[in-house]
Amino acid sequence: MRDTFNRMIGRTRYVVCRLFLHLGGSEVAPILGVFNRAAREAIDAEGDLQVLGESLVEICETLLRSDEYWLSAANEGDVFWSEGEAGDYVNELFSDSAERYGADLDLNSDSGINEPLSIPVTRNIIVMITVAFEGEVPELETDLSNVQALKEALKALINLHYKNKLRAVQVHFSPAQLGDELTNDQLMQYYPELIPL
Repeated sequence: MRDTFNRMIGRTRYVVCRLFLHLGGSEVAPILGVFNRAAREAIDAEGDLQVLGESLVEICETLLRSDEYWLSAANEGDVFWSEGEAGDYVNELFSDSAERYGADLDLNSDSGINEPLSIPVTRNIIVMITVAFEGEVPELETDLSNVQALKEALKALINLHYKNKLRAVQVHFSPAQLGDELTNDQLMQYYPELIPL
């Protein structure tokens, strides 16, 4: 009822949502390279939404091509009629994502640069994508705990960029860099909302 009233008086509908995707297997490590490159571009762009959207498209396309590694997922979100409230929720989700295990990325670190190369194989990756957009996108405003729904949601994220409907884009991932590991115990401890696909 409230949605109908707000639409009638011409208010803008903002949706903020976050999706989690857990990829697993011995072949997932190269995906971290895509995430790290996107993170560098986002930092260099200093928040330019066009660049962030292009990075989001690259990440979503990579995830769609890697669906054989998808193990579990989760999503959450809310609808707002105030841009300020939507922004506050984006900040809340950003803080929560950044505080989770292994999601802190230090692109300036040169620790271990003179150490012999010995990198453990990354077997688990979590990606957390948070977006804010205007309008309605049913593919993102539903339960994404099955593979087909998740594929449709990733395609919807790509379309939001091309339709210039994105108002915020944030991507966190764990482990944040090649050589770090995310164990099964850490998955359960830091990402308890995940539902097997």
